[in-house]
Amino acid sequence: MPSQHMLPKGKRGKTVKHEYRAQRTLAQELEAKRRAEGLPEEEPEPAAQSDSLVSGYGTEPDAASVRSSGLVVSGPSAHRHPPEQEQKTQRRYPAPQAPPPPQPEIRPVETQAGKDLTPVDGILRFAAEPAAAGLRLDVYLAKALPEISRARVVLLIEAGQVMVEGGAARAKQRLKGGESIEIQGEAHPEPLHAAPEDIPLTILYEDQTLAVVDKPAGMMVHAGAGSAEHNRGTLVNALLHHFGAGDGLSQVGGDLRPGIVHRLDKQTSGLLVVAKDDATHRKLAEMFAGRQMRKTYLALVHGEVKGQEGTIQLPISRDVLRRMRMTTRRADGRSAVSHWRVLERISGGYGRFTLLEVRIETGRTHQIRVHMQAMGHPVVGDTLYGAPRRIRWIPLAGAVSSRAAGPREGEPEDLTLERNFLHAVELEFHHPQTGKPLLLRAELPEELHRLLRQLGTAA
Repeated sequence: MPSQHMLPKGKRGKTVKHEYRAQRTLAQELEAKRRAEGLPEEEPEPAAQSDSLVSGYGTEPDAASVRSSGLVVSGPSAHRHPPEQEQKTQRRYPAPQAPPPPQPEIRPVETQAGKDLTPVDGILRFAAEPAAAGLRLDVYLAKALPEISRARVVLLIEAGQVMVEGGAARAKQRLKGGESIEIQGEAHPEPLHAAPEDIPLTILYEDQTLAVVDKPAGMMVHAGAGSAEHNRGTLVNALLHHFGAGDGLSQVGGDLRPGIVHRLDKQTSGLLVVAKDDATHRKLAEMFAGRQMRKTYLALVHGEVKGQEGTIQLPISRDVLRRMRMTTRRADGRSAVSHWRVLERISGGYGRFTLLEVRIETGRTHQIRVHMQAMGHPVVGDTLYGAPRRIRWIPLAGAVSSRAAGPREGEPEDLTLERNFLHAVELEFHHPQTGKPLLLRAELPEELHRLLRQLGTAA
């Protein structure tokens, strides 16, 4: 049906429905009459149409003007737009574009015939392939030198170690193909080596093949690749000092992770087993993979958890938007199982909390933290997964603690915890070499005891 906006200004308040319906009925009657008389349908007489549907008043438009208005009122194609019906060569929408031609394959430089990759005076020289035409410099180098990451390529360019045609290079510059490229210095970063540091370390068990330590919160287990400036103060640095930098620890994990079989988050404290030789390391790794290590944690979570015990079985994968976080909302996650049991419920002026004992069958990244968030009860102090930075004093009507809190002078201050209230309290397994059962327990750190007392309870 035509729009009222097709009318001249000042006349657009007038309805055109009755005129449209009248003309449609007339057109149908004319078409039926033509069929009854045996006249051809290809050339129907133009139906009379009120000029209020096109332009002007007082005269009837001819067939051409009716069609030019964009309205067809007769025939089986009454609902089709005239340009699509009669002008087949004119498209209403642009034609789909053909897929772009495939990009020429960039071959690694060392596979190109006649290329000598031996650095001369510390400078690696080669020419860009013709296939590099149109590519950004950093993209081309990452493909031509596949053993170097693109991030490393960008660092080399930003440090001025890459020259193109004898001039300073930019990561975004487009190549034409055939340019001479020079890379000064080592294309590969020098591998990191952890150094021994005299850092206090609590060792709860030790023999000739393994040790179990109590890692404090705030200490990283090991430095990450490429973070040389942060390769200090880690658990590995402390282990190298206590057990020796030579053969005192297993080397299965490489130079950055000697002796490390499993990890704890930086802000999580508690038990961690360390391997002293490669054979023990591999057996311990198999035990972790086979779920033969019983790992138990204490976690204080926000809110009152319903029920006394339960199991969370939700897959865990990395969050695609916030790469520092893990999530349970993706279908491609790895299986993760956590069993929880309520130890104590806390209700006081700071709100409601639940102290849980959590036993995990798997050891996924942030497993307990992300599972608690999925339950709607984030771990206290875990701001990454929704816990508040400050615990504010908000008296509840009739709120009491399971253990009476001491008297308070005035309104208490807000509480803060500069770590997660998550502690690997117990580790139970059979010794990988002797088969002897081991049960080790790490006491709750003082800062967590203090928070419990402030909330109105004691562990």
